[in-house]
Amino acid sequence: MTKLHTCRYNMDTNRVEARFEDGTTLAIDCIAVEDEYGNIPAQRAELDWLLYNKPLEYAQMVLRGEMAHYLSLGCDHGRLED
Repeated sequence: MTKLHTCRYNMDTNRVEARFEDGTTLAIDCIAVEDEYGNIPAQRAELDWLLYNKPLEYAQMVLRGEMAHYLSLGCDHGRLED
């Protein structure tokens, strides 16, 4: 796969749909991500916030395996801006 180009959250399927520069598409199952990483309500709330507000960053963290690290930082929405 090449560089991640666009992402959007699809409420109907509860998936983040990602498109790469080479035209490849990928759908990330958000329920599976929540089951894996959303161990407490604050983490689930943070995952939901990311879905609605920063789906590209959400997809990048899932694909890079960084979601657990991000959530361990304390679930603060502003951390992506740092």
